[in-house]
Amino acid sequence: MSLYYDLVPTGIPGLDEALGGGLIRGRTYLISGETGTGKTLLSLSFLINGIYKYGEPGIYVSVDETYDQLMNGVRRFGWDLEALREQGYLEVLIPEMDIIEKIREKDPITIARSLVYTIADYAKSLEAQRLVIDPIAPLVTLEKDVQVLREYIRALVMGIEREVGVTTIITTEIPTGARVISRYGVEEFLAAGVFVMGLAQTTEGDFKRYLFIRKMRWQAVQPTILEVEIQPKVGVVVKGPLKDVHIPFYALMI
Repeated sequence: MSLYYDLVPTGIPGLDEALGGGLIRGRTYLISGETGTGKTLLSLSFLINGIYKYGEPGIYVSVDETYDQLMNGVRRFGWDLEALREQGYLEVLIPEMDIIEKIREKDPITIARSLVYTIADYAKSLEAQRLVIDPIAPLVTLEKDVQVLREYIRALVMGIEREVGVTTIITTEIPTGARVISRYGVEEFLAAGVFVMGLAQTTEGDFKRYLFIRKMRWQAVQPTILEVEIQPKVGVVVKGPLKDVHIPFYALMI
């Protein structure tokens, strides 16, 4: 596949080998999963490894956390994102916390385009090559918001690929036990690849985290379930095929 596509290594130990080299440059990939499965740490691992291993600057868009909440969390984990910002390798963008109200009140496509242009400006000044949006849209519970957010997500993802051209990871949280890939039912169709993260119980009663490679468009990668570990100061590490565990049936039906 590398004869036809420029593959970007994620830099995440064990993952690039499973992907046959990495992700297609300039495309969008989805990390999905229930709360607490490691989505944010996987996406940050993609950014930080890109900086340290390949010298590729990145942008992190935090939709559901304030700047202080994010920095305090990563500092406790052992990462210094503020130092990377000062060195010009990373930018952290925090949309206005009332973004969902703006999406409701205005044309969602207009709001998405505004964010695309903002990201594009920062990407140009930083020469960014990687982008994370975590999560892709504010979490909502009102049924009437779902179609509006689908329009917003579609415009945002397509706009980033067209106007910015970076390799992008978006995250989305799915309700516990839901037989779905994404929260809003549109993210997986826009993404070139889908990774589902989850928790599986071992035969001894312990739990392990796993990464399910669910979809990889234009890459000869078979659906695979891999064991992952979270290591302080390192991030997510892929250990290999998951064995001797019970994965909930609904998790494989999506």
